[in-house]
Amino acid sequence: MDEKSSKVNVNHGSLLSLLGNVLVAIPTLLALTSFIIILAVVVYYGWGAFAFNFPSFLLSDPYFNMRAGGIAPMIFGTFALVTGAMAIAIPLGVMASIYLTEYLAEGKVKFFLNQVINNLAGVPSIIFGLFGLSLFIKELRIGADPISGAGPSLVVGWLVLGFMALPIMVKSTSVALLSVPRSFKEASLSLGATKWQSIITITIPVASPGISTGVILGIGRIIGETAAILFTAAVAIQTGFYPKTVFDPVMALSYHIYYMAIHSPYSSETLSIQHGTALTLLLFVLILTIAAIYIRHKAQTKKKW
Repeated sequence: MDEKSSKVNVNHGSLLSLLGNVLVAIPTLLALTSFIIILAVVVYYGWGAFAFNFPSFLLSDPYFNMRAGGIAPMIFGTFALVTGAMAIAIPLGVMASIYLTEYLAEGKVKFFLNQVINNLAGVPSIIFGLFGLSLFIKELRIGADPISGAGPSLVVGWLVLGFMALPIMVKSTSVALLSVPRSFKEASLSLGATKWQSIITITIPVASPGISTGVILGIGRIIGETAAILFTAAVAIQTGFYPKTVFDPVMALSYHIYYMAIHSPYSSETLSIQHGTALTLLLFVLILTIAAIYIRHKAQTKKKW
């Protein structure tokens, strides 16, 4: 009787394990299938822009009302936006993480700040865009519009996208800082170093792979944003445009896709350009994702504690 009961229990456990594996595998396969379908469609329609115009598609300006030419101004604008935004998000994110993990004691204040950061990470990008429009353009009059003195500009895009990347930087950096063994910090303090010296010389260098991963994830979060720069930074100029100052607007890959899709969604002349731009953006995001995985893998293989 006991032997039969044990066999029943084993079979029941195996069945539950199999069911759990199936329930996990189904959404994974659905997500993978969706990604493959999207990638296949983008490659199918956008490959012509690369196959027949490479590398001029990436290195030349648009012409003929954007129905021909390349996307060089959009690539330049995208990297300009991302560089400035991360220049804001990285120092603020690291400093905020140090304060939360090393100085602020456990309690209601810390719990509240962590909840605020978590909620900021989930705020829709259009809200950040409206925030930037209302505060930086309408109230602070930042921009280079010749009439109003305000308008979409590179610097406003930096501020808005920097705030968007900030929650990811704070969370990823906090996790990286907390992963540093306490014994490392105690050993540094026992040798006479101050707490700040220990953070700078021990904690941050040890946590640097995790911080680097957070930087890449933050870039991946903002590089394809459209709604956030729709009112604050982006512009569509048919002959191409490069900002001369930080108060000028910029062209961007994501906004270019949006603009082309709105103004000529079914035009065969622009279909390959739209999807070629989307493919370029996907390749950038894919490279960032691979870089994040590589950095994390290298950090795990080198870890000796």
